[in-house]
Amino acid sequence: MDQRIEIIRGDITKLHVDAIVNAANSSLLGGGGVDGAIHRAAGPQLLEECRTLLGCKTGEAKITKGYNLPAKFIIHTVGPIWQNGNHDEDELLAQCYKNSLRAAEQNHVESIAFPSISTGVYGFPIERASRIALREMNEHLPHAQTIQKIIAVCFSEHDYRLYLASAKEFDERKKI
Repeated sequence: MDQRIEIIRGDITKLHVDAIVNAANSSLLGGGGVDGAIHRAAGPQLLEECRTLLGCKTGEAKITKGYNLPAKFIIHTVGPIWQNGNHDEDELLAQCYKNSLRAAEQNHVESIAFPSISTGVYGFPIERASRIALREMNEHLPHAQTIQKIIAVCFSEHDYRLYLASAKEFDERKKI
């Protein structure tokens, strides 16, 4: 795995990076999980700006200021709701990462942190999601114009261990 990718356990709202990614709902007006935590930490100005964006489609990404967060930007992306893998969920999740990284590059972001998109209330299996996330991060970095560091932020110990296992699996496949 690219050395510029780091997997940590922590609170994404506390990270000192150029941008954090929000696993948002399509309204972009806040919700539960990481979305709610980011909105609370960023403050009411975030909601005001999000209202001007008129929502976001699954797989797309939109960027706002970070407001009260240490991060300068928040990149909002809407992950797919898991429907047994029969409704292009893998590709839609990959698009979340691709479009978020594209938005980061367009805004000259050097460091970016991602939560585990769609694995909370949207029900995407964490093992599968972590493989997609790490693959997209790895595929982007060789062509990156500005991004120097990508952090996968896991809130729980369980998710952290699964991301580490996926990274190890990725490295082992590269050796073959």
